[in-house]
Formats: sequence, C-alpha cells, structure tokens
Amino acid sequence: MTRIVDKPADLLTLVGTRLGPTDWIRVDQDRVDGFANVTGDHQWIHVGVERATDGPFGGTIVHGYLTMSLINLFLPQLIEVRGFAHAVNVGLDKLRFLAPVRTGSRIRATSEIVSAEEVRGGIQSVVRVTIEIEGEDGQPADKPALVADTISRYFPE
Repeated sequence: MTRIVDKPADLLTLVGTRLGPTDWIRVDQDRVDGFANVTGDHQWIHVGVERATDGPFGGTIVHGYLTMSLINLFLPQLIEVRGFAHAVNVGLDKLRFLAPVRTGSRIRATSEIVSAEEVRGGIQSVVRVTIEIEGEDGQPADKPALVADTISRYFPE
C-alpha cells in the first residue's frame, strides 16, 4: 500500500518508516531484449537465450541496470509525496547488486525512509530501496537483487 505524505516537511517525522512491499512484476525476455536495444548492451548473458543455457546461471539474467531502473516503477507504489511545486531526482548512493535476477523471475520492492533534512528551499529525503527476487515458495529469496539509496529533493508550493 502506498504511503501518502501530505507535504514534504512531513518526511522529517517519517525517518525509519518501512514501506511496501510493492506488487510482484515478472521480468521477461522481451523486457530484457528491449533494454538491450535501448542501451546497446547485447551481452550474451542477457540476450543469448540458447548460449546462456550453458552459462553460469542456466539461462539469461536481467541487466543489473535494468533492475536498477525498475526502482522508478516501484517508488510510486511505495511512497507518494504531495504538496510540492516541483521535485528533482538527485541520484543514488550506495547502489549494490547483490544477486542476479534470472530472466522470467518476479521481483518486488520494499523501502525505508533513511533520512530527511531541510536543504536550501526544500526537503531532501533518502529512501533505501531493496529489490527482492521471488523464491521457490513465493517468498523473497534469501538475498535481495539490489539495494540502493535514492535521493529526492522536494520544493514546497
């Protein structure tokens, strides 16, 4: 369920709040191939279905940067900040790829508001996003696919 935050200043009181999980999504070969086409990363471990069968993972794996880019899909399911004139994505800190995502797997995200502080003209928050891989029993695998701290800056109305 999405956490609604009425105004950016409210983030200051939500540090430590855990959010999620999101819905599961399947990362299929079409999505991987599309990402390869957009980025030019056609490494066989991602797009060579036949060759990857004999590779280290028994099939293709999702690009790490594709998994990372899906943070943008998951964040609105985790948190919605309202009451600002504009916001900017400042970037990521501490991005770590912890486990490969096999193509065809399902992933979802959880998060935690790690920090929030006043900055010149607005509020900056750091939200730690963890992308989990669905395991055999429908639960998250033992090791997440990635963990990244997203940094957002909100400028109130």
